[in-house]
Amino acid sequence: MNLKIGDIIQFERTFTKEEVELFTKISMDEGKHHTNPDELGRLVVQGLLTATLPTKIGGDYNVLARTMNFEFFRPVFTGDTISCAVTIEKLEKKDTKRMSIMATFKCMNQNEKQVLGGNFAGVILTRD
Repeated sequence: MNLKIGDIIQFERTFTKEEVELFTKISMDEGKHHTNPDELGRLVVQGLLTATLPTKIGGDYNVLARTMNFEFFRPVFTGDTISCAVTIEKLEKKDTKRMSIMATFKCMNQNEKQVLGGNFAGVILTRD
């Protein structure tokens, strides 16, 4: 693992109608805005589906989250491309197998408007 304090990890994702429909089934969040398209044919992406953006870091770096804080600023619609920037704020070696991590994140839509922000903290398993 080559993470260090101050690193910014960036990636982007475009949400699809199929993903919203699948998440609707999994989460049982069946609000009409998630199931009935607007006048432009878009669905509103569930907040918790949008919140999966920063959790990608968990998978990439073997993070076991302990806390996650989200602030939702505006809706995300199917077809929106969201860029996510995760900044590593703290890293601390706990022992030979674990390191604590704290990071902040900011997610912006294709119009440069912030849709999500927050932070997470947890443990990185450094050895099997």
